[in-house]
Amino acid sequence: MFYDAVEVASRDELAALQTEGLRRTVATCLASPFYRRRLGALGVGPEDFNSPLDIRKLPFTTKDDLRVGYPDGFLCQPREDFIRLHVSSGTTGAPTAVFYTANDVAAWANLVARCMHAVGLRRGDVFQNMSGYGLFTGGLGIHYGAERLGCLTVPAGAGNSKRQLKLLRDFKVDGVHIIPSYALHFGQFLRQEGVDPADLGWRFALIGAEPHTERTRRRIEEVLGLKAFNSYGLTEMNGPGVAFECAAQAGMHVWEDAYLAEIVDPQTGAPLPDGETGELVMTTLGRDGMPLLRYRTRDLTRFIPGECACGRTHRRLDRITGRTDDMIIIKGCNIFPMQIEQVLMAMPEVANNYLIELYQENDMDQIRVKVEVRDEVFAAAAPTLAGLHKRMVARLRDEVLVTPAVELVRAGSIPAAEGKAVRVEDHRLLEPA
Repeated sequence: MFYDAVEVASRDELAALQTEGLRRTVATCLASPFYRRRLGALGVGPEDFNSPLDIRKLPFTTKDDLRVGYPDGFLCQPREDFIRLHVSSGTTGAPTAVFYTANDVAAWANLVARCMHAVGLRRGDVFQNMSGYGLFTGGLGIHYGAERLGCLTVPAGAGNSKRQLKLLRDFKVDGVHIIPSYALHFGQFLRQEGVDPADLGWRFALIGAEPHTERTRRRIEEVLGLKAFNSYGLTEMNGPGVAFECAAQAGMHVWEDAYLAEIVDPQTGAPLPDGETGELVMTTLGRDGMPLLRYRTRDLTRFIPGECACGRTHRRLDRITGRTDDMIIIKGCNIFPMQIEQVLMAMPEVANNYLIELYQENDMDQIRVKVEVRDEVFAAAAPTLAGLHKRMVARLRDEVLVTPAVELVRAGSIPAAEGKAVRVEDHRLLEPA
C-alpha cells in the first residue's frame, strides 16, 4: 500500500527525523557564503536545534536573497560536485538558479516516485509526461520519478495534441502529467476529434504548476474521464514532489522527512495554527548541494487539521489559494485571480479559458474579464448571451466586491499557452503616467 515505511511514521518519529535533518542542514549551510554570514551574525550552530520548533530561531530566506546570490552564492559544495541546475521561470524580476548534486537528484526522484505511488501508479504502468522539459523542473522531475517507480515513461513533452493522442493510443498509457490549462484544452481537442476519453483506458492525471480550483479539477476529470490529482512543488525546493494528494484527494501530503513546512502570517511572520490560511515557508532537510532555510514561498495555503483516511501521517496542505505577490488591488478591494476562476468554473456555459485584463480609465484602475463560452452558447440568441453576461457580472461582483467589465468570447479565441497559462495581463504598465 505504501511506497516506504516513513509514510506512516508516528508524529514523534517524524519530529525526530526533522530535528536530525535540521541539524544536518544547518551544518551544511555553514559552507554557503550567504548562510555562513547569516548564521555567523546570529551566533547559532547545529547544536542549537533540538526540535523542529527551533527553526523559528532563524530569519526567513526570500527570493530577493536568491536573486542577490545568483548564480551560485548559495552553494555548499564545490562546483564539480554538481550535475544539474534548474532555473525558475522568472515571471517577475530576475530568475533564481537551483543546483543539484547526484544525491540530490536521486533523493528528488525518490520523493516523486513516492508521490506517484500514493495516487495509485505502479511499476509496469505506462506513464506519459505531457509537460515541458528543460529548465522547468516539472518535466525532468516527474520523468525521473516515473522511472524510479518503474513505469514505462513516455517523454512526450508539451503541446502537439495530435501526437499526444497517438502516443496515448499506441502505448496504452495509464497515467499522464499535464498542466491544468492544457488538460482542459486537450479535453476540448478530444471532443472535436470525436474521441471518447473512456476509450483511451487511462486512469490518472497528475496536475500542477498552475494554481487551480476544485471545480477546475472536477471539470478536468469530467472531460478526460480519469482521476486528477493535485500536486505542489517549486524550483527552490527541487520542483515537483514536495507535496501530493493520495487516492483520498483530501489535501496534499507534504513529505515531512524531507521538508520542514510552516504556515505564517504574511505580514508579521508569526506562526499560524492548523486550519488557518497563511504563507507557506519551507526548509529543506536532506539536500546536500544547495539547502535553504525558512524559504518564503509566497504561496497561500493552510495545514488541513486531522488525519487522512489513507493512513499516512504526514500533514496535508490545502490547495494553493493564491500568492502574496499576485494580489490585485482594484478600487481598494483585494482580489486574487483564483477567486475569479472559482466563479467562472462553476458556470456550465464557460469553456476552458479566461483572461483578466487590468487597465486605466479616467485615471482609475479597472478590471475586465474575457471569458470563453461554449460554442452552442456563443451561437445562441442575443437574449441568452445577455442573460449569461448579467449573471456572470453579478456573481463576480458578489465574490470580489468590484463590478468588472465582462466580455464573452468564442471558445478558442484566447491564445492558449503551451507552458503555464497567462491569466492576468496588466495593461496599466503600458499606459503613460
